[in-house]
Amino acid sequence: MVSAVRSAWREVPSVQIRRFAALALAEVPLLAQDILAEIRREFPQLPVVLDEFGEPTALVGIRQSLEHFVAHMTVGLDRPHIHPRVFQEFGRGEGMQGRSLDALQAIYRLGVRLAWRRLAEIGQQVAIPAPAMYELAESGFEYLDGLVAASVRGYAEAAARQAGERLRLQRRLMERLFAPAAARAGTAPSAGAAGHAPDPVVAEQAALLGWPLPERVAVAVLLRPDRAAVAPAVGPDILLDMECERPRMVVPEPDTPGRGELLRRAAAGWSGAIGPAVPLADAAKSLRWAGAAADLMERGLLPVGDLLQCTEHTEALVLLPPEELIEDLGRRRLAPLAGCGPAHGLRLAETLLAWLETRGGAPEVAARLGVHPQTVRYRLRQIRELWGSEVDDPDRRFELELVLRARRLRGEQG
Repeated sequence: MVSAVRSAWREVPSVQIRRFAALALAEVPLLAQDILAEIRREFPQLPVVLDEFGEPTALVGIRQSLEHFVAHMTVGLDRPHIHPRVFQEFGRGEGMQGRSLDALQAIYRLGVRLAWRRLAEIGQQVAIPAPAMYELAESGFEYLDGLVAASVRGYAEAAARQAGERLRLQRRLMERLFAPAAARAGTAPSAGAAGHAPDPVVAEQAALLGWPLPERVAVAVLLRPDRAAVAPAVGPDILLDMECERPRMVVPEPDTPGRGELLRRAAAGWSGAIGPAVPLADAAKSLRWAGAAADLMERGLLPVGDLLQCTEHTEALVLLPPEELIEDLGRRRLAPLAGCGPAHGLRLAETLLAWLETRGGAPEVAARLGVHPQTVRYRLRQIRELWGSEVDDPDRRFELELVLRARRLRGEQG
């Protein structure tokens, strides 16, 4: 920062500064052209963008920056710099084209170096003292920093806009994938249905996003660890919607070797469930199972702390969600236990389930329960007395096993 208390530039007579500024302004048009020519020699890949008057925007920016800097040095180096807005547009353009700011900053440094060389010559011509020229050089570097900062702001705006647009396209595509079949009436099935063309709306939205249509997908439903949690660091091939209360992901080709492990690493710190792999047209089905698993996780009926695979918890997903139906079936099929005390009824239910699962004799059931075989024989006689011939009916045995397994999954029995 140039000192406002003691300044060699302030000591230069104003007539001398005005002479310096007049000569510099007269040089600006030709100097701007020379700088642009040198930049194009050093950076031949630099695109030529014309403004509405057919003039290169780079030339306009160079000319404006020189004029602003000359005006700045006439009013005092301690005043705030004014930076042409065109440099913010330059940064925005680099962001929109997906390029980094490295080349743009190198171009700025080259331009300042060439401009300073000419200003130094003019300073000698009008006999500006060396200490004053040093201060002018410092102000020039400060001006350069401001130009870079303006471009960084434009670059950040473009990046944010592109990220927002990508998220919007992702949400639209995911909404289409999860839409009920009736909402997609009149369109062909999505890729994955053998021999069929993809849903044209899905194909169009995927093309806009640059997302290759997979044959199979799995949908994950996530549980937020907290409101400020950082989004999972998934790759661009995975669709992610963080706007939902429970964020959702669409994972293409989930059966690819190593895909599951990479996904778990990317979602470290998150809990959730991944639905089964299905054809793309059936993404809503995978979402339904993942959502059901997430419901059970929130109720403490399935483990949390990782991304749970629905296919590894099929029994819980089949038996626990239809809670009212299973409870009604349980009331009817386990009615014979109503006359038993709670503890004894629980022991009989555990023995019955072990017998139904093993279909073995007393020794096998006893080994499963960790009790004496004679105890099992006693309980099996009681079971036979309570249920009678129902325990020999295949349909009744199946229903009994269903309700008893559901009770075990809910932690209501061992």
